Amino acid sequence: MTRIFLTHNRSALRQYYGDRAFKMLSELGELRFHDSDEDATENDIIEQARDCEILVSYRIPPISAAVMDAIPNLAAVCRVAVDIRNIDVDHASELGILVTRASPGFGASVAEWIIGNMINLARHIPQAYNVYRGGEVPTAIMGSELRSATVGIIGFGTIGRYVTKLAAAFGMNIVVHDPYAEVPADSGARKVSLETLLADSDFVVCLAPANAETANLFNLSRFRQMRPSAYFINASRAELVNEPDLRCALDEGLIAACALDVGSAKDQMPPVELAMHPKVYATPHIGGLTPRAVEHQALDTVRQVQALVAGKQPEGAVNAAHARRAIERFGISIS
Repeated sequence: MTRIFLTHNRSALRQYYGDRAFKMLSELGELRFHDSDEDATENDIIEQARDCEILVSYRIPPISAAVMDAIPNLAAVCRVAVDIRNIDVDHASELGILVTRASPGFGASVAEWIIGNMINLARHIPQAYNVYRGGEVPTAIMGSELRSATVGIIGFGTIGRYVTKLAAAFGMNIVVHDPYAEVPADSGARKVSLETLLADSDFVVCLAPANAETANLFNLSRFRQMRPSAYFINASRAELVNEPDLRCALDEGLIAACALDVGSAKDQMPPVELAMHPKVYATPHIGGLTPRAVEHQALDTVRQVQALVAGKQPEGAVNAAHARRAIERFGISIS
């Protein structure tokens, strides 16, 4: 029987995997998980999954070279996300371990979070909530409509395309910067340089991937290129934004305010010190946290394990040509 280990703790299993996927996965082999309220450490995984053949990986802990070296029967690591930065894929390939990733299932969820925060920023809704809840009557503040405003989208991937559709429905002008993506003529969006996007946008939405090229993409120089009345929204990764520079931009009035779902604190959450700023709307990395989005990616890993057990190459494989152990253990043929 195939031995499968979920690296999720109890809370993560409920929030980020779900009962349906867990039940289906348990029918494919001997299933274990990190049965603790605390996040698993690398040593926990080594100890608890020492004889397992498949790891289904939460984002904590990293599946490092040390982890893989210590699990001699390991043949596949299935990541419950598109992001596989917590897995040492090069070392997995050296050992012949297959690595898979889930397909994007969070486009609608994150895009709706973005639009919701655009409305909050433009209409000052949270401020009114807070004053009323404090037992006072707030001063009525003039807001602005999304209609005819310009949204600049940096990164035209799954989420960026979905935001484009929603923004078009609101009657917004849409500009996009992504040097690696085509923007269809019928999308309602116009491809521009980053400098033009920053200068022309009322809302700047950061959705570029986190890599060496985009590290600290948003620094004081970039914020100075934006309008003082513009709003900045980050739903990508903390690495793209220099947080001290963002705070400086808010303090100096270089931008009007911002909404953050990611940051440099634990689990990519915005740090509390920045979230307390009066011009910051922060949420604890919940953009993709809806049942449909979570289940989509969990079920992807179920299908990947199903394929492995059936001797087939799973969808989402990132290093199939190097999956020697998976070929030997499950008899899969590589296409």
